[in-house]
Amino acid sequence: MTVLDWLLDSDPSIRWQALQDLAGAPDDAVAAERARVAAEGWGARLLALRGEDGQWAGGAYFPAQGGDPDVGTSAGAEAPDPQGEPAADDGSDNGSQPWTATTYSLLQLRDFGVDPAIEQMRRTVTLVRDHCRWEEGGQPYFSGEVEPCINGMTVGLGAYFGQDVDAVVARLVSEQLDDGGWNCWAEHGAVVSSVATTINVLEGLLAHEQATGGSPESIEARRRGGEYLLERRLFRRKSTGEVIDPAWLEFSYPTRWHYDVLRALEYFRAAGDRPDPRMAEAIALVRSKQQPDGTWLLENTHPGRIHFELEDGDGRPSRWNTLRALRVLHWYGDGQGGS
Repeated sequence: MTVLDWLLDSDPSIRWQALQDLAGAPDDAVAAERARVAAEGWGARLLALRGEDGQWAGGAYFPAQGGDPDVGTSAGAEAPDPQGEPAADDGSDNGSQPWTATTYSLLQLRDFGVDPAIEQMRRTVTLVRDHCRWEEGGQPYFSGEVEPCINGMTVGLGAYFGQDVDAVVARLVSEQLDDGGWNCWAEHGAVVSSVATTINVLEGLLAHEQATGGSPESIEARRRGGEYLLERRLFRRKSTGEVIDPAWLEFSYPTRWHYDVLRALEYFRAAGDRPDPRMAEAIALVRSKQQPDGTWLLENTHPGRIHFELEDGDGRPSRWNTLRALRVLHWYGDGQGGS
C-alpha cells in the first residue's frame, strides 16, 4: 500500500484533501468526497455533539461545566522575553485545558472541511452568532474578545462560515507590535511578539483576505507578520540563531493554539506565495522526519479534555501530519505527491 492509498483508506475529512492536494483528482470527485464530511465519520460525530443552542459544551472557549477559565488564559502568548525575542512557554501551567467548547469544535470542523453552506452548518453558525458569548466579557461570539490569539481564531472562523468579522480584523491590525507580530500579553506591557499568538492571527487574516479580499491595512499587516516569522527562520532567535523552543520542532495535530514548524509552513503554503529561501531549514526538518514507510508521526499531543481521538497517539504514524507534510513538500517543490 502506498502512502496515498493509506491516506485514502481513512475518514472523509482526510480523503477529500488527499484527493485534492496530492492525487490531483477531478473537482467533482473531490466535492463528492467532501460532501460526506458532515454525514459520516468524524465530522458527523462532532456535529452530533452540538447542543440545541448551537454551542459545544455550553461555552465559547471553555465548557460551561468542568472547565477552569483560568487555565489557558492568554492562550497562545508566551511571557515577555527581555532579550526582545519570542520566548518559550513559561511553564505557568501544564499546558492542559479542555478542547471541547465551541471555538475548538468549530476549528476542527473547519479543518475537516465541512461545507459551510449546508443547512446544518448555517443553522449552527446562526445559533452561535445569536447565543454564544465570550467568557471574558460576555461579548457576542463574532464580535471577538480581547486576546489577539483568540481573535485570530474568531476571524478565521467568521471568514470560513460567512460572518462579518471586519471589526475584529481592524482591531487585530491596530494591535500589531513594532516587530511585526502579535502577543496576548501586550495589554500587560509586552512589546515583543509571540509566535503562537502571531500564527493564529496570520491564519485568521489570511482566511479573511481569501474570503473578502481584505483591506490594504490587513494585507500589509499579514505581510509584516509573515516577515516576523521568516526573519527567525520559523524557529530560531533572530539575535543568536538559537532554537527558541524545542517543542516547535515537534509536529502536533490538532495544533490547538500552539505553534510548530509544520503549522507555520502550512500557513505559507495556504497563502500561495512562492517558497522563501529562509524556509529551507524548516523544510529540511520536515523531510528529516519522514519515516522509512513514507509516513510522519504524531509527536506532541497537547493535553486536555477532547471529544474523541483522531489518531493512534504520539510516536505512531499520523495521517494528519503525513497529509500536511506531503502537501507542504509538494508546494515547496519536492514533487513527492502521495508516492
